[in-house]
Amino acid sequence: LPEAHVAQLGTFVAGGVAVPCSEMLKEKEIAYRSRVSGAEVIVADISVADTVDGTRGKCPLQTFILIGSEKEREGWIRFEDLVSRGDPNPAKVRLTADDPMTINFTSGTTGNPKPVVHKHRWMYCHNRVTARYWYDASPEDIIWATTAPGWAKWYWSPVGVSLTTGASQLLYNGRFDAERYLHLIEKYRVTKLCATPTEYRLFAQLPDMGKYKLVLKDALSAGEPLNVEPIEAFKRAFGVTIRDGYGQTESVCLVCNLPGMPVKPGAMGLPTPGPGVVLIDEKGNPVSRGEVGEIALKPDSPAIFDGYWNEPELDAEAFSGGWYRTGDLARMDEDGYLFFEGRADDVILTSGYRIGPFEVEDALVSHPAVVEAAAVAAPHRERGEIVKAFIVLAEGYSPSDELTKELQEHVKRVTAPYKYPRAIEYVTSLPKTTSGKIKRAVLKRREWEGWDRH
Repeated sequence: LPEAHVAQLGTFVAGGVAVPCSEMLKEKEIAYRSRVSGAEVIVADISVADTVDGTRGKCPLQTFILIGSEKEREGWIRFEDLVSRGDPNPAKVRLTADDPMTINFTSGTTGNPKPVVHKHRWMYCHNRVTARYWYDASPEDIIWATTAPGWAKWYWSPVGVSLTTGASQLLYNGRFDAERYLHLIEKYRVTKLCATPTEYRLFAQLPDMGKYKLVLKDALSAGEPLNVEPIEAFKRAFGVTIRDGYGQTESVCLVCNLPGMPVKPGAMGLPTPGPGVVLIDEKGNPVSRGEVGEIALKPDSPAIFDGYWNEPELDAEAFSGGWYRTGDLARMDEDGYLFFEGRADDVILTSGYRIGPFEVEDALVSHPAVVEAAAVAAPHRERGEIVKAFIVLAEGYSPSDELTKELQEHVKRVTAPYKYPRAIEYVTSLPKTTSGKIKRAVLKRREWEGWDRH
């Protein structure tokens, strides 16, 4: 795990562009990211080496660097060997604030994940906004952001918060276990915890959470809205109020509960100073307080990304009518607090992951039993949302528990496992527009009727 951060920082210093990837990606997804970004070098753990080998000849990747292996592997360079023969005084590359720094891929409602470009100046803004106003970080802090490797926040916290403020960062990569996580927080005296709502909900289910002697000063939550029950449970156990925050792969923290301010149940908080968050209607006009609008910013805001890598059509869609449109809906109360009201599109937010329905549907229809599929977000008490798939079966197939399990395992094999549908409903047809597009909103609305988001 530390080698990944070393490789990333080394890439920045050498003037390269980093493309963080989850270790759960499959061959097709890795090759796609390489083709779109033009990445020619990959640094990967031994646990995913076989998967990466399957991309050879299918994308621009030419140099393969291996982490975590004591043995040589054909076609790979061991990370330790690369470091040992490296120049201790490499030539300095002069970088400017406008040079590209990272390309992060984020899921959308149609097509493949979109390549989000951040330039080096964005990290300065991240420090001035996220580190200062949300984390309230200082050199004395020990920070743990529990996000899995490859996700944007996985390196924003160690680099954009810890390194830029002098704080220390706990790095850990392992399956979530509530008891194990609390033990680590206690053992390493973590003062700032940033975790997903799902993790906080699972913490709250422990009957004796308060037995851990924590020195936490702040607990932060991000990825999806957090309901009031885990907030109250965490405060009872540790005397710390979980502070929600909102941002995107494309942005810094745009909305948060600032340190010391009252936390309203269900609220994301107040707009952070600087970015210039506004709620707008479909025509681009600001909405009144109490009305639902789309979270938007001016295109020249330093708090957002610099467009999609070589994707002018996506840029035109995101930056339209004089705004950058986030695709997220919210309403502002009389005190200026924002409450999340869902997506303007169909992206699914589950356990901190952002999943595009197309990715799930594409995996499902590659199975011979599936004629058509639609994936939507369905409510879930612990995860906030889960992926639910509506499936039209091919002739000769009938609904069964065995088929459901088979389809779920199929999705896990052909795409990142976290994208699989946890719920499947078999239908005879899917609602469609006159042009033949699936009306996911109809299916999603049915799932959410009567469900209290807050």
